[in-house]
Amino acid sequence: MQVEDAEHARLCYTRQILDRIGDKWSIAVIHQLGGKPVMRFTELQRGIPGISQRMLTSTVRALERDGMVERTVHPVVPPRVDYRLTKLGQTLLGHVCGLMSWAIEHADEIGEARAAYDHRADQRTG
Repeated sequence: MQVEDAEHARLCYTRQILDRIGDKWSIAVIHQLGGKPVMRFTELQRGIPGISQRMLTSTVRALERDGMVERTVHPVVPPRVDYRLTKLGQTLLGHVCGLMSWAIEHADEIGEARAAYDHRADQRTG
């Protein structure tokens, strides 16, 4: 019984990790940070269309907490903050890039499938 409980707890924890790294903003941040060794906040934000300052702050903090992103504050005026992927974040980068490439490659097919589904759904309800 204890083995099953431990396995269940491990699977729940794994799902939490996948929820974090699998959300659209985390994937975008990891992908963007993979393009340069170090990025400033505004540079990172400009590279991710649609992300708000608040959402980017929340996302990089969560990724920092999970050990994926390193945040460095430089003691200058005005303050300068740099972000980079950690070694752990680098291990995820290839998977994120593969996922992004797959989405780009298949975007038209997915759009066509969605349109066909929506058309069928409209016919059923109309």
